[in-house]
Amino acid sequence: MQVYSKNHSSDRDEELECEFQSMFNDAKSAYMIPKEAFDSYRVKRGLREADGTGVTAGVTRIANAHGYMMYEGDKYPDDGKLEYRGYEISTLINNFVEDGRFGFEECAFLLFFGHLPTEQELFEFNDILAAYRRLPPRFTEDIIMKAPSRSIMNKMASSVLSLYSYDDNPDDTGLENMLHQSMELLSRLPVIAAQSYAVYQSAFNDKSLNIHNPSSRLSTAENFLRVLRPDKSYTEEEAKLLDVCLVVHAEHGGGNCSTFTCRVLSSSGSDTYSAISAAIGALKGPRHGGANIKVQEMFDCIKENVKNPKDDAELSAFLLKILKGEAYDGSGLIYGMGHAIYTKSDPRAVMLKKYARELAYKKGYGDDFELLESIERLTPGLFNAYKGTDKAMCANVDLYSGLVYRMLDIPVEMYTPLFAIARVAGWCAHRMEEYCTANKIIRPAYKCISRPRPYVSLDDRS
Repeated sequence: MQVYSKNHSSDRDEELECEFQSMFNDAKSAYMIPKEAFDSYRVKRGLREADGTGVTAGVTRIANAHGYMMYEGDKYPDDGKLEYRGYEISTLINNFVEDGRFGFEECAFLLFFGHLPTEQELFEFNDILAAYRRLPPRFTEDIIMKAPSRSIMNKMASSVLSLYSYDDNPDDTGLENMLHQSMELLSRLPVIAAQSYAVYQSAFNDKSLNIHNPSSRLSTAENFLRVLRPDKSYTEEEAKLLDVCLVVHAEHGGGNCSTFTCRVLSSSGSDTYSAISAAIGALKGPRHGGANIKVQEMFDCIKENVKNPKDDAELSAFLLKILKGEAYDGSGLIYGMGHAIYTKSDPRAVMLKKYARELAYKKGYGDDFELLESIERLTPGLFNAYKGTDKAMCANVDLYSGLVYRMLDIPVEMYTPLFAIARVAGWCAHRMEEYCTANKIIRPAYKCISRPRPYVSLDDRS
């Protein structure tokens, strides 16, 4: 970054840049904390225990992510399970698909109200969502179009904050009002995201501006594809697969970064729009929701450098280069592999893999699908051999979600926004639970290791 002003000469710009670099060097030393300090004060960095399990920070009835067993203080791998209000997502999804229904709205109802809806309750819930789906008058023109953003996630966050100004009672934190706000956000976020992408394409890529409105007759998945695509067209098969994606991303317990962020803001008494906007900001990070983009970038790098992806020896050699930090981004990470909770399997990846396979071959992505399966199969052995460990490792949801979105012709800029569109259901449920049960501001402690220093007057400072 350069310090720059159009009112300065080039010589003055260079002078300012030198001054800034001097301050930057001071800043580097100001923010250095030795690793020993964390160890000596038994700080659980990332709110994690030494074995990688999360520090217990609360109690919830909304969801449970199970990935291992504890016995006599030791952690043992186990098949992954993800339960929404006690129902395994595999059971929910399999029944939605078998019945030929869209499931995301039913899943959101379950998260919000704690039980599966009757047919009448689901009809009424969908009726309310349809009524809320249209954005407020001139919101698109005044909020989305007037300040285009290169980041759709940032635009979504600022748009959610702006909805505060369109709410007649934004600071009411009663459960009834929060339910209204939650259902509005669930309905509107897909429209905000899709319209923000259209504006982004027009502003930064010189594309024609196509702004579409949602339809009251369609599901969340259908409406997203309708508003996103210039010609508003999609197939039922595409919409049903996207619906599965929304269900698997809707919730993941209270301990993940974005949900915890939402609960932290909610614990302070802040409004719904501030809490959800902050959660979107947390999800944006490449260590959280942005990981599926890294998977696709890595996947393209593998395809470019491995001549025969079906040759296990050649593919393994390149994966090892990635692990050593000699290929792709130098991080030493094989993105899409491994998870903080899941050991033997990630149930979300299992579901996506199951329902994406047929469409992958139908749309000409069969070889890509098989390459992902090879990465999933080979990485655990390579990782353990290189690291000298025997860690259980599975594919996580990001390994397959990126390819699913690519098959659905969803642009990479929309991968993480789609995550947010789904996860807002879980965020809102956790916000309401935090308000109804916790009643205490979240305030962890930090150990300060600075020592007292005598004040030195400005004239005496060197």
